[in-house]
Amino acid sequence: MIIMEQPVIVQAEEDSITLQPLSKKAQKRAAKAARLQEQKVERRAREKEAKKRKRRERAQAGDAEPRKRRKMGGFDQTSFAAQVVIDLGFDDMMTDKEVTSLTSQLTYTYSANRRSSTPFTSLLFTSLNGRTKARLDAINDAGYKRWANTKWWEEGYDRIWTSKSDSCGGDEDLDAHRASVIYLTADSEEELMELKEGEIYVIGGICDHNRYKNLCLEKAKTSSIRHARLPIGRYIASLTTRKVLTVNQVFEILLKWVETRDWEQAFWSVIPKRKFQRKTTNPDASPEGEHVEADEGQEDQENADGAEVVASSEDGEENDQDDEVSSSGPQPALSMACQ
Repeated sequence: MIIMEQPVIVQAEEDSITLQPLSKKAQKRAAKAARLQEQKVERRAREKEAKKRKRRERAQAGDAEPRKRRKMGGFDQTSFAAQVVIDLGFDDMMTDKEVTSLTSQLTYTYSANRRSSTPFTSLLFTSLNGRTKARLDAINDAGYKRWANTKWWEEGYDRIWTSKSDSCGGDEDLDAHRASVIYLTADSEEELMELKEGEIYVIGGICDHNRYKNLCLEKAKTSSIRHARLPIGRYIASLTTRKVLTVNQVFEILLKWVETRDWEQAFWSVIPKRKFQRKTTNPDASPEGEHVEADEGQEDQENADGAEVVASSEDGEENDQDDEVSSSGPQPALSMACQ
């Protein structure tokens, strides 16, 4: 008979962890910190409720003031109740370098609105597709999706009024929605003399150095929407160039007008000073100064990395891209990357 030896299992005795009790002084500090935290939460709740009560009282008294939101810069912002649309439906008409320049301009546009004391209520980017979308997705892990107060549509800007066709009362209401949109293009014979709250302004999101003549104008006519140009020639006679501006420059001019209500001041503060002097390095250059236009893409290319850094630093909550553009009234549109 073979007797198998049973293995002896020796269970190691676990090391006991001895918790040292807090000293009386440490206990007092912890208790005090807990009390302060509770008081802080209660105080914030009281302050929040007091603000709500004051707003209700002002509304009942008919003294409601425009709502203001605090910005990181430490100053108050009063929104201008109009919307700006950037039409990105030109992806297949640009070179890779121009697409890179355009995405940088979009970043500058958002940053300008975010830092303005009188920002537009929202920015809408339409027809997002192709290389433009791929480029934006590749920058800072698609950081543009976290931009505050922005919407991004794969559909074109005509969704602004076509999406309301099911809910509107008829063709007249549909036409009214369409009439609220203005496409800004330098080729228009109409001048935009003022911006109005409740309107939509469309800017053409293309960096083409003026290769395509009447492009945005024809698009506006096809969509049966209004079109207009910025009144640059009326206020700045010394601007002898072709008046080609980037997307962000056009947008910054609009922002400056909202702030000052002065077109001349807006133009002088935004348009690069070199555009006010004709270059003479090329004796064969045309009187319009087409050679100036070529500088824009080069500058944007050089500043592309800087734009990406700005984009990564902008904090904002995820926005629902299916939200509709509010149409509380007429809304003009600006359709020029090259004004």
